Amino acid sequence: MLIRTEAPADILSIDSLLKAAYPTHAEAELVMSLRENGRFTLSLVACSDEGQVIGYALFTAVTIGGEELNWQALEPIAVLPEARGEHIGQQLIAEGLETLAELGYPVCVVVGDDAYYKQSGFVPADKFSLSCNRHTATSEFQINELLPNSISLQQGEVSYSPEFDTE
Repeated sequence: MLIRTEAPADILSIDSLLKAAYPTHAEAELVMSLRENGRFTLSLVACSDEGQVIGYALFTAVTIGGEELNWQALEPIAVLPEARGEHIGQQLIAEGLETLAELGYPVCVVVGDDAYYKQSGFVPADKFSLSCNRHTATSEFQINELLPNSISLQQGEVSYSPEFDTE
């Protein structure tokens, strides 16, 4: 398996993957909207040895109290149903977080299953006096500090871009 940044030739494969991985087309539509509006920070694909896109992870910017601090959000992440159980999602997350840190992005947030994301170093964001503008249970909003001392002085609401409002 190879993990690499998205190439223009991957767009249709990513769309198909998202439609296969989720019960509705909402995630595929979200990614298309984010792409059209230039909201991507980092877009990764996992490819099989035959070159098929079997996994996908997207990182986009979020704001804290309306301020841009280069914080990122992971969403969506998807793996083809037939490729699940091979830890592809965890590998995509690890590669993405490492790349973001190398590029100087200090923090990544995610909304999702706390047990799954805990494996990648995410912790509940409410420990840091942070909330999220997305309708979610408190335990689902999580944070990962990629660069030391990046969270300690921040508090308030983390806001995703408007494209997420249609989810």
